[in-house]
Amino acid sequence: MLRLGIDIDGTVTDPKTFVPYLNKTFNKALSYQDLKQYDLTKVLDITEADFWNWMDEYEPIIYKEAPLAMHAKEVLDEWKNQHQLLFISARRKHLLEITNKWFKDQDIFYHHIELIGNHNKLEAVKQNNISIFFEDKHDNACMIHEEHGIPVILFNTPYNQDPIPKGVIRVNDWLEAKKWVNEWHEVKI
Repeated sequence: MLRLGIDIDGTVTDPKTFVPYLNKTFNKALSYQDLKQYDLTKVLDITEADFWNWMDEYEPIIYKEAPLAMHAKEVLDEWKNQHQLLFISARRKHLLEITNKWFKDQDIFYHHIELIGNHNKLEAVKQNNISIFFEDKHDNACMIHEEHGIPVILFNTPYNQDPIPKGVIRVNDWLEAKKWVNEWHEVKI
């Protein structure tokens, strides 16, 4: 049984989720393809303070309404009896109730959810003895692989196109992720 560490936003949720909220609030006409950077302060040309004021207001709404990434539910449903599903997110801890309700509303099974409140997931990966991690943030994927020597599945987005090391595997969707994990797991057992 593998211990799968899974990011939530942009990985289990559709990475396009934030775009309509950004456009409406900041009076923009951004497309998903315009999000070439993970740092939205640079995309929107706003201050860090303005960004966090916006997040304080919209984060609970966005996380409550976020649609699932394509094929996420079917793959996670298939894995729930084969592997441990441990969701490790940079979401802030006060959003745990909203996060738990979203998982319930989406009927997504989990063994554990951990909101760490920042993007440094290294300690959570170590404490949870993760076998493979699933991520959309480029530098997180690279750091987790380099620090812990585990494979990291990086979901392909416009904002994570920098080169990746050999142990970071770029996939376009959950079906590709499942195929890679199943093949890797077959070799390991």
